[in-house]
Amino acid sequence: MPVSPVRRPPLLLELDLTELPVAPDPDDPLGRLRARGRHQLRPTLRALHEAAADRHVVGLIAKVGGSLPWAAMQELRVGVRAFAASGKPTRAWAETFGEGSNDMAGYVLASAFDEIWLQPSGGLGLLGVGIETTFLRGALDRLGIEPQLEQRYEYKNAADRIMRTEFTEAHRTALDRLAESIFEEAVAAIADGRRIDPARVRELADTGPRTAAEARDAGLVDSLGYRDEVYAALRARVGPDAELLFADRWRPRRRLHFPERRTSHVALVEVRGAIVSGHTRRGPMGRQVGSDSVGAALRAATDDDHVRAVVMHVDSPGGSAVASDTIWREVCRVREAGKPVVVSMGAVAASGGYYIACPADVILALPSTLTGSIGVFGGKLVVRELLERVGLNTGAVAHGARSLMFSSRRPFTADERDRLAATIDNIYADFVAKVARGRARPIPEIESVARGRVWTGADAVGVGLVDELGGLRDAVRIARSRAGLPADAPVRPAVHVRALARLRRPKNTEDPRAMAHVALPGLADVAAALGLPATWALRMPSITVR
Repeated sequence: MPVSPVRRPPLLLELDLTELPVAPDPDDPLGRLRARGRHQLRPTLRALHEAAADRHVVGLIAKVGGSLPWAAMQELRVGVRAFAASGKPTRAWAETFGEGSNDMAGYVLASAFDEIWLQPSGGLGLLGVGIETTFLRGALDRLGIEPQLEQRYEYKNAADRIMRTEFTEAHRTALDRLAESIFEEAVAAIADGRRIDPARVRELADTGPRTAAEARDAGLVDSLGYRDEVYAALRARVGPDAELLFADRWRPRRRLHFPERRTSHVALVEVRGAIVSGHTRRGPMGRQVGSDSVGAALRAATDDDHVRAVVMHVDSPGGSAVASDTIWREVCRVREAGKPVVVSMGAVAASGGYYIACPADVILALPSTLTGSIGVFGGKLVVRELLERVGLNTGAVAHGARSLMFSSRRPFTADERDRLAATIDNIYADFVAKVARGRARPIPEIESVARGRVWTGADAVGVGLVDELGGLRDAVRIARSRAGLPADAPVRPAVHVRALARLRRPKNTEDPRAMAHVALPGLADVAAALGLPATWALRMPSITVR
């Protein structure tokens, strides 16, 4: 008697987009531990772009309303639109969009869905885009701390926040355009998604916030209802037996095949965090990406004959000029080896983040990516007055006229300040020249859009610092095309070091283990990642790995 095949139930994909899905580094064990139980960004994006082709997937439903970074929201929105293009229903529902606050980004994401539902007690804080800046100079003066910084040039706002008490004209102009660019993109997205005239969207933003009923009457949401009502309405359309599945748990069904062990592929190199010399590590201010680690990954991609192209994903505000220059050189070497390099920018790829991107064959950014900031600043904070106020005296001996030049206990002398200015000028000129070379444009053209100014990705395309708008999937598509690879060619990390291999000392600087940060997390870190009380770690013996 023949056996009937097992019938797969229809799948209704679920998303929780009230917070950003996580994207842990595969070579960061502690980060992967912290990410357990949370939605994963890359599998989520994959499902949004590919799951609609699965005949067993019948729809998509997502909880929205929350604080999301603009650029990441835009990448998710592109994925939702790709799924919706299949004709399968998509529903967004929210308890509220910014209760007593502005949730413009969350609503822009919701506008990509076919229908938006809002809880009757909720509201819609569609208010526009604003940027606030806190200036530190007044507090530093009260503390007795004097900033002595050189900046190149007037748009290098990071220095302004320390040296000044209010906006300069250049600082205000740059931030005003950033906010305007993001707002324009948001208005266009809402107008397209909700089929409302852009002028009407601006009017609705200028007269918000709104109650749930007012939002429905204005055409900003389709229906009012609670979670159970949203799910019931969608199940009535796709079938009551549809099984819920988190989108990042979806996997495509693949035919059994036996590929060669090593195949031609695209190598992915991640640059996430402040750029520093040495190995990638975690610092007091968050993740720091090391030039040694990134350089080793790029060298591995250069030397691997199976790597046909490199995609470098950059999400970095910059950092050390020297470390950035080290990475820049390795990117150039990949290109010199005949392998195309495509850069995909995340939320921010500015200053050093742009420095390392500029030699790439193609640069992509999201509309709200913060990029450019082709400039430099440096100097020191002088704490002499603060030390005197608290009764601390400093004695010093020195051999060499400038041995204490960067001491925080005394100001620069006039000749030291001149030497600092000359150094900053040299770094800036080198930065501009490298951008001009990478973008194949004259130095004066780059100078006009440099001077430390930050641009959105949308504006950066217009001034020639970025080639086109798109996310990581677009970068991979372009890399495959430029390398002559098939559309389904695999994408792999340039270097992957297994956890146990990290414990063995590398043989040399070319050993893949040399790029890994081998310091194991402390027990207190493990306890925190697992949600255990800190006292748990105190009951365990300390372990030192040498």
